[in-house]
Amino acid sequence: MAILDFIKKQFIDIIEWTDDSRDTLSYRFPDEDKEIKNGAQLIVRQSQTAQFVYLGQFGDTFGPGKFTLTTDNIPILTNLKSWKYALESPFKADVYYVVTRVFTGIKWGTANPVMMRDNDFGIVRLRAYGTYDFRIVDVRKFLQEVAGTDDHFRLDEFNDAMRSRIVSVFSDALASAHIPALDVAARYGELGEALLPLINPVIGDKYGLSMTSFIVENVSVPPEVEEAIDKRSSMAAVGNLNDYVKFQMAQGLEKGGSGAGGVAAEMAVGMAMAQQMMNQSGGLMAQSTPGIPAPAINAGVAGAAGVPELMTPAQVAQMLGVAESDVFASLDAGDLKGRRIGTQWRVTRAAVDAFLKD
Repeated sequence: MAILDFIKKQFIDIIEWTDDSRDTLSYRFPDEDKEIKNGAQLIVRQSQTAQFVYLGQFGDTFGPGKFTLTTDNIPILTNLKSWKYALESPFKADVYYVVTRVFTGIKWGTANPVMMRDNDFGIVRLRAYGTYDFRIVDVRKFLQEVAGTDDHFRLDEFNDAMRSRIVSVFSDALASAHIPALDVAARYGELGEALLPLINPVIGDKYGLSMTSFIVENVSVPPEVEEAIDKRSSMAAVGNLNDYVKFQMAQGLEKGGSGAGGVAAEMAVGMAMAQQMMNQSGGLMAQSTPGIPAPAINAGVAGAAGVPELMTPAQVAQMLGVAESDVFASLDAGDLKGRRIGTQWRVTRAAVDAFLKD
């Protein structure tokens, strides 16, 4: 009897795992170098999936339930072990339990600024952080790409392994979405929901995961974008778009002595805001009128002392930081006073000052 008891202890007849933690993602059943006997019972609880692995190859997968292990319900393992007829002798295999419930409140964040291309501001560096909820949907891919052979894979290890990957996926999704920098910073509460359909296919295909929510709690943007957001919030006080653009031009001229680059940068913000307003005004301007181009950051804006008394439309456009076509449009409409000589226009400095004061 002692010999029979000893032999019996060398085999595994029940395989089960009770998760008493809230941070375990996968757990390898401890076989203690024992073999699984023919007819052994496999118990898989709710929110669990059991995955057999034999010599580094994935075998059969079991969802919740109670199973008697025979050649009938482990066909993949039977094929891997080349059992031609039936499972008659004990066998060795690794059994991984993977938790499939939703894990909530996982933190993410950009350790370094990520770069996005914006039509108004060029390359914008931003930082962001938030939380996400996820679950494991492809057990094999998760074990292969994330957990590996870890016998007890926990959330803290998951965070270490996935932090940079999640940020990379976030950056790629942000670039694919083509969301303006102004909206990224001002409406980040909606950003996560907008990016989720772009993020899920990637992490599902690469890591066997599915995010049930992706929340952006905060976005930090460069000062010029923050300034543009402040100006957008005060649009109601300005009222008329044309008046707002003129106001921006006048501000640029008044600050001419502070350096051309800085003035042009401020005017670029103003032009970007004007473009945003035009795009949002019923879609009409977007269809029929080309947008107001933002001046290049290195475009010079002359101060009062450096402006000639008589200018061409091109000089007026350079001074105001607008397109030459906009100057011609104002001349044709009579808003900006000028003198036409043949096919050429000439504009006085006094006429420009009067235009800005209207």
